[in-house]
Amino acid sequence: MINSLFNLFFPPACLGCEKFLLANEAVICTQCRHDLPLTNQHLNLENEAMTKFYGRLPIEHVSSLMYFHKKGIAQELIHNLKYRGHQEVGTLIGNWYGTELQNCETLRSIDAIIPIPLHKRKFKKRGYNQVTTFGEALSKQLNCPFDNSILKRLQHSKTQTFKNLMGRNEIKSHTFQSYFTTEHHNKHFLLIDDVMTTGATLEAAGKALLEIPGIKISIVCMAMSQS
Repeated sequence: MINSLFNLFFPPACLGCEKFLLANEAVICTQCRHDLPLTNQHLNLENEAMTKFYGRLPIEHVSSLMYFHKKGIAQELIHNLKYRGHQEVGTLIGNWYGTELQNCETLRSIDAIIPIPLHKRKFKKRGYNQVTTFGEALSKQLNCPFDNSILKRLQHSKTQTFKNLMGRNEIKSHTFQSYFTTEHHNKHFLLIDDVMTTGATLEAAGKALLEIPGIKISIVCMAMSQS
């Protein structure tokens, strides 16, 4: 009752365009949802995201839900998630994309979803990992566990958003470390992140996971930058 009255006088705004949401809308408005630049990469195994990792990392599947354009709806959504505390964005995108990914044959063998971790210093400052709610929603849709204990970040670095192309490619393999037991051997892990740019961060994280004997890696992101 109280929430209904509050929403009557202070209706929630769309996190994509800032217009007031209608009663049947949540997080983003119908127009923004319709206008999101979807990639449909999950429908084609040999997609542009996969080509980023040719010769760099052995992977089973790579895809992102949408394209990330400067000053676009996807950027506004992810900035609201990453810098303004709107973790409901991750839940929305995870449920949406998770439903689509249920039809991917390659992902039916996933044993666990692993997020790109934040360094403890950045986590303390932000208070949360921006891909956690995304991963938790994917976990429910794909019916596999979300596990943030296997991969840890050892080095603190500035956010990729403010780096140039060369800087983004300088992610070192020892930035991440995997922690595992024999129970993790021969598993298929889904590595997730918010925005894929050059793929350097995902490559470094994937190489750390490959220290686990016999594993397979797939990658799913909320968005992918497009030049």
